[in-house]
Amino acid sequence: MDKNKKTFTLAALADRLGLTIEGDPDTCVSGIATLASASADQLSFYHNSKFHSDLKATRAGAVIVAPDAVADCPVDKLVTDNPYLAYARASQLFAAGESYDPGVHPSAVVHATAVLGRNAIIAANTVVEANAYIGDDCVIGANSVIGSGCSIGQLSSLHANVVLYPNVHIGRRAIIHAGAVIGCDGFGFARDGAKSVKIEQLGGVRIGDDVEVGACTTIDRGALEDTVIEDGVKLDNQVQIAHNVRVGENTIVCGCSAIAGSSTVGKNCIIAGAVGIINHVNIADGVTVTAMSLVNKSITTKGVYSSGTGLSESALWKKNIVHFRKLDELASRLKALEKELEHLKGGKK
Repeated sequence: MDKNKKTFTLAALADRLGLTIEGDPDTCVSGIATLASASADQLSFYHNSKFHSDLKATRAGAVIVAPDAVADCPVDKLVTDNPYLAYARASQLFAAGESYDPGVHPSAVVHATAVLGRNAIIAANTVVEANAYIGDDCVIGANSVIGSGCSIGQLSSLHANVVLYPNVHIGRRAIIHAGAVIGCDGFGFARDGAKSVKIEQLGGVRIGDDVEVGACTTIDRGALEDTVIEDGVKLDNQVQIAHNVRVGENTIVCGCSAIAGSSTVGKNCIIAGAVGIINHVNIADGVTVTAMSLVNKSITTKGVYSSGTGLSESALWKKNIVHFRKLDELASRLKALEKELEHLKGGKK
């Protein structure tokens, strides 16, 4: 028997998630699955019309649906105007999470000047250095390093092998996934002839409340002032945030994207996968940048932006590349033709 398995009645789910029940409030569900695979003891959700046939045939115990889909659902229903959001919140109730023994593991090393909050968990082989502060109900995963002067807010969780360099400050309810490195040196050098002279990075990193940082993501410390990640930001796996970057509230940065130094990304933006943002640019609030785009200048107006060429058959792509290389020449020739045409028109008058 799975001791971590969680079971809820529909009445309990409706109360916690603010949903309306259509069906038996005593129906019990013990997990979440897709419409096609769910069994009678599982919850599912319907939010996209391409799964309409799966909805009509589902064997789930209950389905989260919008009001306009109620008639097509053959099982008990939890009704809401935003089924996908309700599913997201329900998933948090069913999550098992990692299991650690309470308190400080005997193999952990905690400096005498460090402060641990109530019910803080410090897992095996973790190092907590001088003057660090770890808030109430925090979990610090195995083999992590919390540098001197760092602070971590209440209810935050760091998974295994997270490294916080000195002077990193993390807000409440943060989730930092395995292998993340926060506060490492920014990439700053001055040239002395053929040599590069290191610029010491003297700032820190400040991360707000409700931030999630993906696995193996890196956030560099500032050169003089701090790198700042504001409340509600979600960073995917393998994201690079360079020194002195500011990422605005509730912005999402998807996997393998990189933001170069001293750039600012506004609030409520979406930076899709493998986007490159050069240094010293500003991106307005509410901007979406599509996958694999290069942002080489500031974006001042809310909207959706793309760069690069779309996928095509390789031979055709190679032919088009030849034409792209000649665009400047073609533009010059076109301007010359336009001037000649205007001259001819003027001569006829």
